[in-house]
Amino acid sequence: MPEQVVFWKWITPKLLGLVTQASVYHWSIEGDSEPIKMFDRTANLANNQIINYRCDPAEKWLVLIGIAPGAPERPQLVKGNMQLFSVDQQRSQALEAHAASFATFKVPGNENPSTLICFASKASNAGTLTSKLHIIELGAQPGKPGFSKKQADLFFPPDFQDDFPVAMQISQKYGLVYVITKLGLLFVYDLETAAAVYRNRISPDPIFLTAESSTTGGFYAINRRGQVLHATVNDATVVPFVSGQLNNLELAVNLAKRANLPGAENLVVQRFQELFAQTKYKEAAELAAESPQGLLRTPETVAKFQSVPVQAGQTPPLLQYFGTLLTRGKLNAYESLELSRLVVNQNKKNLLENWLAEDKLECSEELGDLVKTVDNDLALKIYIKARATPKVVAAFAERREFDKILIYSKQVGYTPDYLFLLQTILRTDPQGAVNFALMMSQMEGGCPLDYNTITDLFLQRNMIREATAFLLDVLKPNLEEHAFLQTKVLEINLVTYPNVADAILANGMFSHYDRPRIAQLCEKAGLYLRALQVSIFARIQFGLILFGSLSNYSYTAMQHYAELPDIKRVIVNTHAIEPQALVEFFGTLSKEWALECMKDLLLVNLRGNLQIVVQAAKEYCEQLGVDACIKLFEQFKSYEGLYFFLGSYLSSSEDPDIHFKYIESAARTGQIKEVERVTRESNFYDAEKTKNFLMEAKLPDARPLINVCDRFGFVPDLTHYLYTNNMLRYIEGYVQKVNPGNAPLVVGQLLDDECPEDFIKGLILSVRSLLPVEPLVDECEKRNRLRLLTQFLEHLVSEGSQDVHVHNALGKIIIDSNNNPEHFLTTNPFYDSRVVGKYCEKRDPTLAVVAYRRGQCDEELINVTNKNSLFKLQARYVVERMDGDLWDKVLQPDNEYRRQFIDQVVSTALPESKSPEQVSAAVKAFMTADLPHELIELLEKIVLQNSAFSGNFNLQNLLILTAIKADSSRVMDYVNRLDNFDGPAVGEVAVEAQLYEEAFAIFKKFNLNVQAVDVLLDNIRSIERAEEFAFRVEEDAVWSQVAKAQLREGLVSEAIESFIRADDVTHFLDVIRAAEEANVYHDLVKYLLMVRQKAREPKVDSELIFAYAKIDRLSDIEEFILMPNVANLQNVGDRLYDEELYEAAKIIYAFISNWAKLAVTLVKLKQFQGAVDAARKANSAKTWKEVCFACVDAEEFRLAQICGLNIIIQVDDLEEVSEYYQNRGCFSELISLMESGLGLERAHMGIFTELGVLYARYRPEKLMEHIKLFSTRLNIPKLIRACDEQQHWKELTYLYIQYDEFDNAATTIMNHSPDAWDHMQFKDVCVKVANVEIYYKAVHFYLQEHPDLINDLLNVLALRLDHTRVVDIMRKAGQLHLVKPYMVAVQSNNVSAVNEALNELYVEEEDYERLRESVDMHDNFDQIGLAQKLEKHELLEMRRIAAYIYKKAGRWKQSIALSKKDNMYKDCMETCSQSGDRELSEDLLVYFIEQGKKECFASCLFICYDLIRADVALELAWTNNMLDFAFPYLLQFIREYTNKVDDLVKDRIESQKEEKAKENEEKELVAQQNMYAQLLPLALPAPPGMMGGPPPMGGMGMPPMGGMGMPPMGPGPMPAYGMPPMGSY
Repeated sequence: MPEQVVFWKWITPKLLGLVTQASVYHWSIEGDSEPIKMFDRTANLANNQIINYRCDPAEKWLVLIGIAPGAPERPQLVKGNMQLFSVDQQRSQALEAHAASFATFKVPGNENPSTLICFASKASNAGTLTSKLHIIELGAQPGKPGFSKKQADLFFPPDFQDDFPVAMQISQKYGLVYVITKLGLLFVYDLETAAAVYRNRISPDPIFLTAESSTTGGFYAINRRGQVLHATVNDATVVPFVSGQLNNLELAVNLAKRANLPGAENLVVQRFQELFAQTKYKEAAELAAESPQGLLRTPETVAKFQSVPVQAGQTPPLLQYFGTLLTRGKLNAYESLELSRLVVNQNKKNLLENWLAEDKLECSEELGDLVKTVDNDLALKIYIKARATPKVVAAFAERREFDKILIYSKQVGYTPDYLFLLQTILRTDPQGAVNFALMMSQMEGGCPLDYNTITDLFLQRNMIREATAFLLDVLKPNLEEHAFLQTKVLEINLVTYPNVADAILANGMFSHYDRPRIAQLCEKAGLYLRALQVSIFARIQFGLILFGSLSNYSYTAMQHYAELPDIKRVIVNTHAIEPQALVEFFGTLSKEWALECMKDLLLVNLRGNLQIVVQAAKEYCEQLGVDACIKLFEQFKSYEGLYFFLGSYLSSSEDPDIHFKYIESAARTGQIKEVERVTRESNFYDAEKTKNFLMEAKLPDARPLINVCDRFGFVPDLTHYLYTNNMLRYIEGYVQKVNPGNAPLVVGQLLDDECPEDFIKGLILSVRSLLPVEPLVDECEKRNRLRLLTQFLEHLVSEGSQDVHVHNALGKIIIDSNNNPEHFLTTNPFYDSRVVGKYCEKRDPTLAVVAYRRGQCDEELINVTNKNSLFKLQARYVVERMDGDLWDKVLQPDNEYRRQFIDQVVSTALPESKSPEQVSAAVKAFMTADLPHELIELLEKIVLQNSAFSGNFNLQNLLILTAIKADSSRVMDYVNRLDNFDGPAVGEVAVEAQLYEEAFAIFKKFNLNVQAVDVLLDNIRSIERAEEFAFRVEEDAVWSQVAKAQLREGLVSEAIESFIRADDVTHFLDVIRAAEEANVYHDLVKYLLMVRQKAREPKVDSELIFAYAKIDRLSDIEEFILMPNVANLQNVGDRLYDEELYEAAKIIYAFISNWAKLAVTLVKLKQFQGAVDAARKANSAKTWKEVCFACVDAEEFRLAQICGLNIIIQVDDLEEVSEYYQNRGCFSELISLMESGLGLERAHMGIFTELGVLYARYRPEKLMEHIKLFSTRLNIPKLIRACDEQQHWKELTYLYIQYDEFDNAATTIMNHSPDAWDHMQFKDVCVKVANVEIYYKAVHFYLQEHPDLINDLLNVLALRLDHTRVVDIMRKAGQLHLVKPYMVAVQSNNVSAVNEALNELYVEEEDYERLRESVDMHDNFDQIGLAQKLEKHELLEMRRIAAYIYKKAGRWKQSIALSKKDNMYKDCMETCSQSGDRELSEDLLVYFIEQGKKECFASCLFICYDLIRADVALELAWTNNMLDFAFPYLLQFIREYTNKVDDLVKDRIESQKEEKAKENEEKELVAQQNMYAQLLPLALPAPPGMMGGPPPMGGMGMPPMGGMGMPPMGPGPMPAYGMPPMGSY
C-alpha cells in the first residue's frame, strides 16, 4: 500500500479498516489477502483528525468521522465532519457530525430489518449553538413500511458549552442510543422514537475511546486518567424511572417489551384488560405475546381467550392468540399443549411437525402423550425433547430399536431394566441380542449385567455360536477375573466346534483359563501339535521360558510334556513335523533347552538337520546369543553352518570377531567371491588379523588380500607378498586398475626388493598420466634413483603435461646433469621456482638467483644474495621489481647488509635504469625508510647533474620538499636554481615548516599574491608590509585579505575603508558585528549603503535601520521603510525594543501592524490608552496581561479592568491576574473585576470559584449568598480549602454537603457547632456518611450538647448503628433512661445489650407487663441472671416471670418449686406438661394429694396426660379415694389403646398379603432354572452349583408367626380393657 496509514480500527473480528490521507482500505486477516481500497476521502475531511470508522453489520454502509479546529469566532468548539459511503451505490455523502453509529431496527409490517444510521452533531451558526441527534433509515426497501426520520436536541449544560460528542454506541438489547461527549457527559435516547431517557456526567476526565458491551447492553469507555468505565442500564429500575420520572408510559411499556424488563407489570395488565374489554382481541394477543418476562403468558390468559364466544365466519380469538405467539417466538409448555390439542382434534398433524421443526413448541410429557394418539414417531421426538426418559425407553422398545436405548440412557443418565430388555430381544432377534449385550459391556462404569448371567441366557436357548461371539468380544482384555468365562468358552467349543477352539488358542487371546482341563480336551479333540505347544506354555507358568516369540500361539494346555527328555524325544522326529512349525517351536523354549535340542538334532543327523538348526539360530540369535550359536557350530566343525548362520547376522553386527569368522568360514568353504565382497564392503573386521589369515591361506585369487591391503594401508606388504610369490600379474592389475594412486608405494617397495628396472619402467609407463608424479619422485629421490624416471618424465612433457611436479623433477635431472640448466630455468614456465631454486642453492647460487628471479621469490633471493654477497644482483633485482614491501625489507635498519645494498643502488642500479617508474619507486622507498640525507644525495646526483631526469617535475618537488624536512638551509638555493616545481604546493609545505620567507619568495615567484599576502599577515604578522604589498599589486583580493586582518586586529574603521577599496561585500556580517562592538555606526552606515548596491540581504537592511536608530536618524528610518527593502522588520523592532529604543520600535511595530508588541512598547512610553487600543487589536492573552499589569502598576484601574475582562475568560490566566492584584493590595478592584466577569458570555467555573475565594478572604458577608446562587458552577474543592483557611464553618459545611463529602460535613458541624450546627441538616448529613465512627461521635456530641434531641438522631441512624455500642455509651454515661424510646424501637433486632438494658429499666419501673412481653418476644439476654434477680422480688408478677424464665431455660424443678411457693398451681401443671418429665408429673400428683387439692389432681391428669402412667394414676386415686376424679383420665386412656390395637391388626393383614405375592414371584424364578447341564456333552463336568436341584426353600422364607402376625401371648388371660395387670405400691 503506497500511502501512510493515519488511523486504523478493527471494524469486524476479521476485518481491519485502514485510513490514509486520501483513501480508506479494508484488510482481511484471512489468507494472504492484500488491503482493498473502498473509497476516497471527501474534501470535508481534508486536514481532519480521524477519530472513528465504522460499518454496518452487512458491510454495505461505511462511515468515516473526523474533527477539525473550530470556527474563528468560537475556536474552542471543535468541528465534526462525517463521510457516509454506500458500497452498493459507490457514492459518498458529506455531513457535519461528531459521532455516528449503525443500528438495525425491525419496523412493524416489514419482515426484513431496516438499517439505521444515528449521528450527533454540534455546531455554531451566527453565534447560536445547535446540538442535534439524527436517526435516519439507509436504503429504504421499496413497497415495505419504512422507518420515519427522527431527530432530537442534545441539551448541554452551561458549563459544557464547548463540549462535543466523541462517541456513539447502540444497544440492540435495549434499543437505546448512547451519546458520549468529550468531557464525560452521557446522553441516552430511545432508538425508535428519539425520546430523551437520561443524561448525566459519568467521568470528570475527558473520554477519548468507547467500545460496545453487547452482553450487558451497555458500553465501555476509557478516560484520560486511564480508567476503564462500564455503563449500562439497570434492569430493575429503568422502566419505573421512565414511567415515573419521565412520565412516558408508552416508552416504558415498549422498553419493557423490547428488553423483557420488569417494572411495567401493572401498566401491561391494565392495557391488556382494556383491549380485551374493547374486544380488540388481536391487539390484546400481540400485547400478551410481547409482555415483558412473559407476564401474560399464563393459563389464565389462555382461558380468557377460550371463554370468548366464536363469531360465525371469524377466526376464534384463541387461534388469533396462538397465531400471534407463533409469529413472535416459541410457545411455553401450557400454550403448546392447548394449541396441539386443537390441532389433534382437527387432525392436522402436519402443522405439529412444522412447528416442531421450527422449534415453536415447548415439548413436555403431556404433549407427547397427546400426540402419541396420532403419531408414534412424532411422539418419540417430543418425549426426547421433553426428557421424558421412561416414555422414550418404552417407545424405543416398542420400535425394537434397542441399541438406541443404551445411547439415549447414557446421554440422559437413566438406568432401564436391562435383563428384561435382553430377554425380550432373545426371543425375536438372537444376533440383535448379541449386539445389545456387547453394547452393554462397553458402557461406561461397566456392564449392568453379569457376563455369566448373559452367557447363561444364550446357552439356555442352545445359542452356542452367539454365546461364543459375545464372550470372545468381552474377554479381549484377558483379565484374571474372567478365568472362569475363558474356561467356559473353550470348553463349549472344544466339545462342539473343535476348529473354533483351535483358532481361539492360535490367536493367543486368553491366558487365565483352567489349563489342565483345557489341555485334556485339546488332546481328546486331536489337537496334538497344541499338546506340544502346551508343554512350553506350562514352562512359562513356572517361569522357565526366558525368550520366545509368542505372537502366533496362545496360552493353551499346560504341564503336558513339561520335561526336557520328553521334548528331545519328540523333537528329533523332524520327518514328521513341519520344519517351519518346529523352528517356531524353538522360540518357545528357554535358552538352555533350545541349545540342548539343537545339539541333539546335529548329533542325530548333522547334514539333514543342519538347515533347521541354522534357521532356528538365525531366527532367535538375539535370545540364544551369537557366541553360543558360534560355539555350537564350531563344536561340530561345521563351517558351512557357521557360514550360513553368520551370513544372516553379518549386516546387523559390528563385532570384528564375527566379521573375521565369517571371512574365515567363507574362505574355508570355498566362497571366494563372498570373501572378496566382505573384504571390500565391511568396515568392522580386524584388518591386521584378516591380512595375516589371507596370506597364510594363500588363496589362488589374491583379490581379497588386495582389498584388505588397499583399504587399510598395507600396500608395501601386499607388494612384497605378490612379488615374492611371483604374482606379478596381480601387481600390474592393482596398479593399473585398482588404485593407480598407490603406484609410488608399489615402485618404492619393488626398488627395495631389487626388482629389475625394466619391469618397474614398464609398470610406470603402463600407468602414465594416472600416476601421481610428486610421491613417485619422492620415492625415487629418497632412494637416489631419480634418473629412472627420465624417460617417463620426458614422455609426459612430450604429451603436453604442465604438471609442476613433472617439470620440477625434470629440472632437477637437468641441473644434476649440467645440461644447459640456465636455458631451462629461464625458458621453462612450468616448474616451481622455490623448489628448483632451493635445489640449486648448494649446487650453484647464481642458478638459484635465476630461478628465484623468474618466480619473484623475494625472500629466498634476498637470503641467497646476502649469504653469497651478490649485492649487485640484489640491487638490480630490487630496482626492477619496484615492490614497496621488498624495498621496506631491504632498507630495514636491522638489515646488516643495508649499506652495501644502498651503495650498489646509487652507483650501479639507478644509473643503469632508464625507467622513470623504477626511479620513482626507489625514491619513494628511500622516503618511506626515512633516509633523507641519502635521498638528497641521490636526488642531487639525478636532478642537478644534467641527467635524463634533471628537468623532472616530480623530482624537483621531491628535492625541495626533502630539503625542507631534512636541511632547510638549502631550500632558498633550490628555490632560486629550480624552475619546474609545484610552487603553490611547495609554498604551503614551506609554511607548514615555518619557512615563511622562503614561502613568500615562492608565492611571489609564481605571482600568487593572495597566498603571499596571507603569509605576511598570518605568519610574519606584518600588516604594514601587507598594506605596502597591497598598494604595489592593487588587487581586490589582496585588499580583501588586508581588510579581514585589520578587522581581526580591531582596526574597524581602517578595515571598513579597505573593504570599500576591495569592493568586498561578502563579509558584511563580520563587519556589522565588529562595528557594533566598536560603536562606529557612522562608518557602518557608509559600508551598508555600499553593500546594498550589490546585494539584497535582509540582514543588511535590518542593520541599516538599527544603525539609523542608534545615531537617532528616525526620519531616515521612516523614509527607508517606505522604500522597497528586504529588512526583517519584526526582528528589527524586537531588537530596538530590547535596546530600549522605544520610539524607533514604535515606528516599526506600527508599520508592520504588530499590535501586541506595539501595545507593550506604548506601555514603556507610558501611553496607556494607546496601549489598550493596540491590545484590543492584538486580542492576545499575553498582551492583555502585560497591558493590564502595567495599568495596575500605574493605578489606571479602569483601563486595567478592560484588559482584565479579556484575560479572566481564559482559565489558565485567571489565577495569575488574581495573584497580581492581590500582591499589590488591590482587593476591591479585583473583586469588582471578577463581579464584572460573571456577566460575560464566556464566563467559566474558574471565575465563579475565584470570586468565591476572594469573598472568603475579603468579603465574607457575601460568601454564602454567592455559594448558594452558583453552587453548580463552582470548583468546590478549591473553595473548600479557602473556607477552611478563613474559618467560615457554616459555608464550609454547605460546600461539603454539595460536594457529597458528608463525613467532613458532619465532622465540621460537630467541631464548630456554635456556627455550623442545625439539627435537621445534621440528621440529613449523618444518614449519608461513610465512616461509621462518625455515628458514635454524633451520639457523644448530642449527649453533651443536645440531649433532648438524641432519640430523634438515634431513630434516624437506627439501621446503621451497632446498638450494643450505643447502649454501652449510654450506660457509661448513666443515661440509659434517656434513650429508652430508641431501645424500644430497635428491640425487634433482638440484641442482647438492648434486651438487658430494657429489662433492667422495666424491673426498675416495676412494669411487669412490658417485662413479660420483652421476655416472651426477645430471648437474647442473660435469662438465669434475670430470673435469680426476680425470684426475690416483692411483687408476685415479678416472681411469676422468674418462674416463667426458669421454664423457658429448661430448669423445670426450680420453676415448679417457685410456683408452688406462690400457690400458682396452674403454672406448675403447665410446666410439668412442657418438661416431658414423667417423674416431675407424678411427683406433682403426689403433692396435690398431700395438699388435698382434688380438683388440682384431676386437672393435672388432664394436662399431663401423655406423661402420667395409668397404673400410677389408678393406684394413687384408689389408695386416696379419688377414683371419681381419675375416671375421665381412664376413659380416655382405654379409647386410645383400643385404636392402636386395631391399627396393628390392619398392618399385619397387609404384610401377609405382600409376603404371599413375594413367594409366588420366587416360585416363578425357580421354574426358569438354567438348562445348561442338559445342553453340555457328558465329557464336560457340570459347573459349580448346577449338579443338583435348587436348594430347598423355607416356608415362604419366613419364620413361623404367631396368630395375626403378633408374637404369642403369655399364658394368662388378657386383663380387662387390654391393660396389663397393675402392680402394687
